[in-house]
Amino acid sequence: MQFMLLIHQGDSPTPRDPEAWARLSPEEQQAVFADYGAVNATPGVTPGRQMAGPEDARTVRIQGKRPLVTDGPFVETKEALGGYLFFEAESMEEALELAARIPAARHGGAVEVRPLVG
Repeated sequence: MQFMLLIHQGDSPTPRDPEAWARLSPEEQQAVFADYGAVNATPGVTPGRQMAGPEDARTVRIQGKRPLVTDGPFVETKEALGGYLFFEAESMEEALELAARIPAARHGGAVEVRPLVG
């Protein structure tokens, strides 16, 4: 089975936010890098990429048969998608175990696990 793990950064500090990142000790920062490296090296994982913040995104809707492009999405930071990866696993339980190893899940964020269809 294939799964997509959607990483919601939430309050999780990242190097992209130097002020929040500085709140972690050097040991915690190294642990975050090591944990992401270990997750990406897990058999069955296809690493994704970190995404720019929602402030850089645009949303497209069709209004009256014409595209309407707006800034955003306008979501609270806690809901913003920060990255993703794909995982080939035998079960949802395996995917959930991997999700629990992603640092964002323990630093104020969340990881959404979705089976891929087809």
